[in-house]
Amino acid sequence: MRHKEVINMKDGSRLGAVCDAEIDTNTASLTAIIIYGRLKFLGIMGREDDIVIGWKDIEVIGEDTILVNYQECYKPRRKKGFFSSIFSGD
Repeated sequence: MRHKEVINMKDGSRLGAVCDAEIDTNTASLTAIIIYGRLKFLGIMGREDDIVIGWKDIEVIGEDTILVNYQECYKPRRKKGFFSSIFSGD
């Protein structure tokens, strides 16, 4: 399941690739998939928040893609020029 692309069915956005999974050790069942946050400025400025998608939100697991019904729609970052991003504090 690792490295499969995750697509949100609500808005068609690409959330990223599965990086980790959360497993309930008592029942040996998968409870969530985790997509690591995107790097900010080549990783120097840290990462965005990780996306944790619960098992109940996973609709289809295909050969190379996972379709989810994630409530919080992904908001892509607006592309800015290099200098405007430095001076705006983002």
